[in-house]
Amino acid sequence: MIAEILSVGTELLMGQIANTDAQYISKRLSELGVTLYRHTTVGDNVGRLKEALAEAFSRADLVITTGGLGPTEDDLTKETVAEYFSLPLEMDEASLAALRAHLEQIGRPMTDNNLKQALFPTGARIMPNACGTAPGCIVEKDGKIAAILPGPPFEMKDMFERQLAPWLSQRSGVHIESRFLRIFGIGESLLETQLQDLFHSDNPTLALYCGPGEVLARVSARANTKEEAAQMMEPLVQEILRRVGSFYYGSGMDASISKAALDLLKSRHETVCFAESCTGGRLAAALIDHSGASDALCESYVTYSDEAKTRILGVSLHTLSAHTCYSAECAIEMAEGARRISGANWSVSVTGLAGPNGGSERTPVGTVYIAVSGAEGTSAKEFHFAGGRDHIRTLAVGHALNMLRLKLSGQ
Repeated sequence: MIAEILSVGTELLMGQIANTDAQYISKRLSELGVTLYRHTTVGDNVGRLKEALAEAFSRADLVITTGGLGPTEDDLTKETVAEYFSLPLEMDEASLAALRAHLEQIGRPMTDNNLKQALFPTGARIMPNACGTAPGCIVEKDGKIAAILPGPPFEMKDMFERQLAPWLSQRSGVHIESRFLRIFGIGESLLETQLQDLFHSDNPTLALYCGPGEVLARVSARANTKEEAAQMMEPLVQEILRRVGSFYYGSGMDASISKAALDLLKSRHETVCFAESCTGGRLAAALIDHSGASDALCESYVTYSDEAKTRILGVSLHTLSAHTCYSAECAIEMAEGARRISGANWSVSVTGLAGPNGGSERTPVGTVYIAVSGAEGTSAKEFHFAGGRDHIRTLAVGHALNMLRLKLSGQ
């Protein structure tokens, strides 16, 4: 089964909201054994929607639409699908009764334009909406299938999981299982070279996706059952882990270098503090993004100026004069000062030039020094990052947390 996703909504085209629906559906289709070739986004314009729908069906067996199921005049997804299949719209009394009950429950009046939400192409398989007023449906004719879902993510996900996913699973007859391996501190090109021969397998397969400072390796297998697919993947996964070594830090789409460092701190019952200059608090924020950070994060200091580095952290004037704040010596004193005054088991410091101005031949923009201090001493490392100011700061945070992770892992 070849599928395409057709996202309907002018707000998506204008960038007012992110298209998280397409991202979610893409991931789930892969797991269900449905091949996805293309995403298309179209505004709330019936002419362009008709054209996009016809184009999608010229390539795909299944088109999944999101959005355009509301009561207003520009919500025309069902109507357009019905016209494509040359099917009249019919009132579904069960959907109408459910709509009346839902509106009554939330204290909203039933208006004439709400009635269109209970109209469906003749013969459609109706998917009730447990979270809102807009039911979806599955329309099938002449070997083509349209699965019509609401746009609000919480409504779409509920309908997809409760109704569309089981239906697709029965139709596809196969199961695709994936493992996502998170690898930090090695470039995509070098990693691809190290794993080159592993890309030649048809089942299971290996693919790499690049992110800031890290690479996501996806291993996927197609089989009749989830258990069989997992068993097929395991040898390839183990070989990748053997080759990447300490660059691997976790698995899963939700894994992150900050979560990995936090989990290690919590497992050791230890604490950390941060001393930040160019990252401006992002290190602390990265840990606080995760529940339970209070178990490990002691405190954090943003010492952007030289005066603050001296007054708060105790960085010596001699160090700043002889080496400047953009130096390993400064990073070391920042980390040691933060650990001393906080009483934390570990401290991490970051200082450098995020740009876009202020660089020199000796210290170009992107030069960042990171230090990690613990009971056995302090070590610092020099980095040279490329890109804009935000990207450099993002990379600095990632590498700082990775250095902490490696120390906590005894590496």
